[in-house]
Amino acid sequence: MSVADWIVLTVALAGIVVYGLYKSRTDKNLEGYFLSNNSMPWYMVLLSIMGTQASAITFLSAPGQAFTDGMRFVQYYFGLPLAMIILCITFVPAFSKLRVFTAYEFLEQRFDKKTRYFTSALFLLSRGLSTGISIYAPSIILSSLLGWNIYWTNIAMGGMLIIYTVSGGAKAVAYTQQLQMLVIFLGMFVAAYMLVHYLPENVGVVDALKVGGMAGKMNVITSGITSDGHFNWKDRYNIISGLIGGFFLALSYFGTDQSQVGRYLTAKNDTESKLGLLLNGLVKVPMQFFVLLIGVLLFAFYQFNPQPLFFNNAVNSRVYKTAYADSLKKTEATYSIVMQRQQQQVVQWLQADKAGNAEQAAQYKGQIQQSLAQGNTLKQQYKQYLQKADSSIDVNDTNYIFLKFVVDYLPKGLVGLLIAVIFLAAWGSIAAALNSLASCTMIDFVCRKSRKEINECGAEDRLKQYQSSKWITMVWGLFSIAVAGFANRMGSLIEAVNILGSLFYGVILGIFLVAFYCKSMKSTAVFTGALLAQVVVILLFVLDRYNIIGIGFLWFNVIGALLVVMLGWLIHALLPAKTV
Repeated sequence: MSVADWIVLTVALAGIVVYGLYKSRTDKNLEGYFLSNNSMPWYMVLLSIMGTQASAITFLSAPGQAFTDGMRFVQYYFGLPLAMIILCITFVPAFSKLRVFTAYEFLEQRFDKKTRYFTSALFLLSRGLSTGISIYAPSIILSSLLGWNIYWTNIAMGGMLIIYTVSGGAKAVAYTQQLQMLVIFLGMFVAAYMLVHYLPENVGVVDALKVGGMAGKMNVITSGITSDGHFNWKDRYNIISGLIGGFFLALSYFGTDQSQVGRYLTAKNDTESKLGLLLNGLVKVPMQFFVLLIGVLLFAFYQFNPQPLFFNNAVNSRVYKTAYADSLKKTEATYSIVMQRQQQQVVQWLQADKAGNAEQAAQYKGQIQQSLAQGNTLKQQYKQYLQKADSSIDVNDTNYIFLKFVVDYLPKGLVGLLIAVIFLAAWGSIAAALNSLASCTMIDFVCRKSRKEINECGAEDRLKQYQSSKWITMVWGLFSIAVAGFANRMGSLIEAVNILGSLFYGVILGIFLVAFYCKSMKSTAVFTGALLAQVVVILLFVLDRYNIIGIGFLWFNVIGALLVVMLGWLIHALLPAKTV
């Protein structure tokens, strides 16, 4: 990066931190540290919810996801608006009425302590692991830009986040996310504009989208139905899995994940919480559509400009010093020839399409499809050589596609802005996650008291609780850094973090569904049912990984939730009334 880029990056990041620390001055107690003294208006709640969900993974990996697999990932969010409505009807009033610090306090009042501990522990495990992946995402940037070892970059990124989060608490998270989201939106619009700006003079936005559509990248709606008329359960993204699986996932994430529940618990009242959630349901799908559309524009851009065979420059420079250097260079030379031919075919296809010559356009389309297939074969061959050269290399370069464009093509200053966008997205989501991990650990396991009991403590005890919360936040930050060290083989990060969440979210949601809607079921039945359901979900995941069965990860949310309810009812019916 240039000096101008470093200045823009440094000013943006330092400004956000200083602003957050300035605005985070609050009472030194748990209400101030975890709930911002219930002072947040609806727009702050909205931006905080969006900032927590829209991590660096969203802006770093999503364009690459669309570049390789098309727009169909957007279907993952189709169940979200309905989930927001359910939350506003059921979850928000219950949490607000009981004035809880964490969502899991409600479970102790509804069932017992072991159910609360089990559910909170599932959250801590899933969110702790996911936060490690979120730290790894911006570490990729530092590693690529500076040539640092990824483990040291994880420590550098995580260290800055720990200082920022420990110092400010929930109020710092909320106020910094307000500015972060504004900078993020500005940066992504700039990226989209520059992609269109760099297209050939006679190629506009519509033409670029046509090119993406011709290559199958505009697959916004897919049915999941195979050619023989059967539903493909292993297909991760389709309209059915998006509406059903996405609904269950969103209901669990926003209704039972403390990293999100903690955002709207900071609101002034019920109305502010509900308004923030409902607007999130309206804004999130178009926002994700736009981010994925950048990936389609990126694909079209590389149909008129030289396209790298592999997008991770750090890996390329390392393997070219091995015995496989000649094989890699030959593959790259062949790929360059194929891409040059493909670029000519794309220009010819566009000309035929504009002229209305359907027959000629179909002919060129067939040639382009052949070139794309040949290019994909060469990519696989290149990746095989990479693994032979160094078995520790992650050959999935999806997470580097957007970053490669930013670094190679954007003018000085804008590179720094886009890098700042990804850093700020990381800081917003990770800070919220660390704050929620600390709140659950402190409230559900260390204090083990209700909000009323905590508020009745003396000033000295409340100060000690506040200080302990800061230390717990630091411990979770160190844990997340350790997890980030193992995230380099997880492929597309936006998929990895959602797969990980889906292993636990369904079971957690099932417990809350029983709590809200199955009034006669008692603690032993729901606890045992949840324990068995979690074992089944993990077993299904393992079987899927070894291709013994085929299930798309979104369905784990549905399976987990329904299993808790069904197994709970079965146990409820079999055991004596006093024990269930």
